[in-house]
Amino acid sequence: MGESRESTLSHRRFPVKISLLILRRIVLTVPVLLGVTVITFAVAHSVPGDPARAIAGMYADQQTVDSIRHQWGLDRPLPVQYWSYLRHLMSGDMGQSITTRSSVLGDVAHRLPATLELALFALLLMCVVGILLGVAAAVWRNRSPDHAARIVVVLGAAVPSFFLGLLLQLLFFRYLKWLPATGRLDDFAPPPHHITGLYLVDSALTLDGHTFVDTLKHILLPGFTLALVGMAGITRMTRATMVGVLQQDYIRAARARGIGFRSLVFRHALKNSLIPTVTVVGLLFGAMIGGAVVIEWIFSWPGIGSYAANSIISLDYTAIMGSALAIAVIYVIANLLVDISYMLLNPQIREQ
Repeated sequence: MGESRESTLSHRRFPVKISLLILRRIVLTVPVLLGVTVITFAVAHSVPGDPARAIAGMYADQQTVDSIRHQWGLDRPLPVQYWSYLRHLMSGDMGQSITTRSSVLGDVAHRLPATLELALFALLLMCVVGILLGVAAAVWRNRSPDHAARIVVVLGAAVPSFFLGLLLQLLFFRYLKWLPATGRLDDFAPPPHHITGLYLVDSALTLDGHTFVDTLKHILLPGFTLALVGMAGITRMTRATMVGVLQQDYIRAARARGIGFRSLVFRHALKNSLIPTVTVVGLLFGAMIGGAVVIEWIFSWPGIGSYAANSIISLDYTAIMGSALAIAVIYVIANLLVDISYMLLNPQIREQ
């Protein structure tokens, strides 16, 4: 009776714990994002170059350049520029892009679904392949699956993402002609009916099979390129934890009781091995959002990453800071979801 009452109280306290965790993270997010704005502003304005000259053109006279610099507030002291940017940011205004002449918030919101779709696809690929490879490597140690997992780990750690992306384009687009090299859809192909902004999801919901296949072909190369580094980390982590779990006494006892191989591995061993892996997944997802800058640029993927890369080239300060802030927000949200997942997977935390 007493144990039942304690279990009931534990289940009642668990939603409160999650609420307090979310509230604490929201409070801690404020100084983190403020630090991101300070660092991004300082780095962006320390890069040599004059955005006013870039806007006016190389043949414009000095009076035109000075006029543009005054129009965009680039002639004011840096602390004044930063304070003005921060005041507008607190009211939900990220400023106006020097390059596109439109709202940075609107540009980021327009490109966010493409980046999320690429990152989520890479995350799914990374988790499924990485966990399965790690499990196979742990179960069949020093055999073919373990050797295959080691190859993936070495490739993920040794091959730079940009170089891998170019190699994949050369192989699958130039020579084999199996997959497209750039974009989200074929040229002049209409996007699916807008529901979430994720083309794979929208085309599936509207039963648009042609667009679904077209989107899948376009996302395979950048998705695999983005996922490989994380796939290597998850494979290594899953293998290490699975090897330790499979040597535990309760696994030996379950095997002695005649529990089937599949149930033993996936129901008993894998569940306890996922706790440290989930933490790695959250960190890798945040890293993928940042790494998407190069991948999106190589594959002409119209997301926040390519927007940030083009902004850096054109010295578009407001767009650079807006992109960095959007990536930081996604990273914070990803880590919050990891903490909640950790609490759901670990019974000891729920019962405290």
